Amino acid sequence: MKKTNIIIAAGLLLACVALPAAAQLKLNGAGATFPYVIYSKWFDVYHTKTGIEFNYQSIGSGGGIKQITEGTVDFGASDAPMSDAQLKDAEDKQGTPIIHIPTVMGAVVLTYNIPGVQTGLHITQEALAEIYLGTITKWNDAKITEANPGKTLPDLSIIVAHRSDGSGTTNIFTDYLTKVSPDWSTKVGKGPSVNWPVGLGGKGNEGVAGIIKQSEGSIGYVELAYAVKNSLPYALIRNKAGEYPEPTFEAVSMAAAGAAKNMPEDLRVMITNADGKGSYPISGFTWLLVYKNMKDVEKHDALVKFLRWAMTEGQTYAKDLYYAPLPKEVVKLNEAKISSLGTR
Repeated sequence: MKKTNIIIAAGLLLACVALPAAAQLKLNGAGATFPYVIYSKWFDVYHTKTGIEFNYQSIGSGGGIKQITEGTVDFGASDAPMSDAQLKDAEDKQGTPIIHIPTVMGAVVLTYNIPGVQTGLHITQEALAEIYLGTITKWNDAKITEANPGKTLPDLSIIVAHRSDGSGTTNIFTDYLTKVSPDWSTKVGKGPSVNWPVGLGGKGNEGVAGIIKQSEGSIGYVELAYAVKNSLPYALIRNKAGEYPEPTFEAVSMAAAGAAKNMPEDLRVMITNADGKGSYPISGFTWLLVYKNMKDVEKHDALVKFLRWAMTEGQTYAKDLYYAPLPKEVVKLNEAKISSLGTR
């Protein structure tokens, strides 16, 4: 009996010693809030499958770009592609280029707190820009009521909410406003951070949602997945075809259809205000930012395997979490990018 116990104990000890290194490996990342819902799912599922841990800080795209530039994370995440200047700065500091890997697509929605008005408020491109410029100040303004026959909108002041942190969601939203409003384009412009003409700033989706929940008459932008998860009402935005489409994954995919066929080599592209019936106008890709050559071979191998999983099985989780899976053309381009990653 004693001999049997010794053999069992020895076997357990050997099993622990032989545990794959990947099981103790942790990959650190930071950045975008836009894909946080699906990334959380991916990281949890992949950890269960492989033992690899992910420490992801949802601090906004600006933070993700900053941290990968400074080399404090294994990967970054952003809904705003890095600019040429940012890419050069990161390469100078890290000694290797940063590669953009699109992961999924999603919609930015306008949520609001208007007494008696549920999901489905119609807002035109022009009215939305004027709300954020501060030239439309009341919910019963004719430019809003004309798009909402049958709805009684109150004589209530509009409180504008926006992100206070550097945000890829802001980049998608302001990229859209720049395309639909000449006034916005010349007075404000686009980017992860802008000088807002009016409004209150909140950090992250939580900050914007907090302002809206606490303030009657407020409106602000968040990711669709966040709005659905938190039961927030959202507006329907008129697209270029004159429709008010629901922000479904089909509508986001419609917006991406043209871009997918003509993706630039570096995979940096915006898909806001897209042509085509059925397309949702405030749509965007979100990217993982990775070093072309990582210093740590073990982490490189683990990240490459994860990225390949994300392009295959990972895409099957997108629709249930209110994201659009990548078009096949983009997946194919991603696979080539992933295969090009190495070590130094």
